Amino acid sequence: MRIADMHWQAVEAYLRRDDRCILPTGCTEQHAYLSLATDSILAERVALAAAEPLGVPVFPALPYGMTPTFRAFPGTVSIRIQTYLALIRDLLDSLTESGFRRILIVNGHGGNMPMSGLIAEWCGDHPDVQVQVHNWWAGPKLWAAIQALDPVASHASWMENFAWTRLPDVTMPEVQKPMVDVTALRMQNPAGVRQMLGDGNYGGYYQRSDSEMAALWEVAVAETRSLLESGWRG
Repeated sequence: MRIADMHWQAVEAYLRRDDRCILPTGCTEQHAYLSLATDSILAERVALAAAEPLGVPVFPALPYGMTPTFRAFPGTVSIRIQTYLALIRDLLDSLTESGFRRILIVNGHGGNMPMSGLIAEWCGDHPDVQVQVHNWWAGPKLWAAIQALDPVASHASWMENFAWTRLPDVTMPEVQKPMVDVTALRMQNPAGVRQMLGDGNYGGYYQRSDSEMAALWEVAVAETRSLLESGWRG
C-alpha cells in the first residue's frame, strides 16, 4: 500500500489497528548502463511487493544517499554524512509522531549504512519504537541464492539488472568484466575511481536471463516480508 495512494484520514484509521510501516532508502548514483535511480527503484519495489498482502503502508523511497566516490560520474548526487544522518533522524521523529512504532527501513544502497549507528542511538532514546534496517540485496537467503547462481556479482552487474532498472535502447556488453581490486579502489579519489572502473561495473556479467532474475526476486520479496511479519521483538 503506497502512502501516495492514501490520505491522512486513511493513515489515522490504519494506525488504530497496526503500527508498522516501511521506509525505503536508496541513492542516485552511476550504475554503468542501468538507471541512475537503480538503488531507489529496487528498494521501493521490493518493499511494495513485500508489504502488499499485509496492507502495510510504504513511504516513497528516499532517492538520495551517501556516494562520494562516484561524484566524477555525471548524474550522481551525494549527500554529506551529517546531512543524511540528520535527515534519517528527522524522518524517524516524524514517523513516530504520526504513531508508527515498528519501522522497517528497506535499504538499497550500501553507502547508507552509517545510519545504523544513528538508529541504534535513536532507538535507545525511544524504547517503545522498533526500527529494522534491511539491506535487501544482502539478506542471507538472497545472498546465498546469488552466490549459488554466479559468485561474480557486484555493483552495476547482473545482480542489479532487472526489467525495471534497465533503460530502453541500451545494449548490455556480453562479457564478464573482471572484478575490480576493491582495496585499491578505496584508495582513490572520485576521478581515480572513474578511471579504474571505466563504465562503472565493479565486475561480472552485465545481464542474466529474466527467469533467473525472477527467481531471485521471489527470494528477496519473501525474505523482506518475513522481517515485516515476524522480525519484531515481543
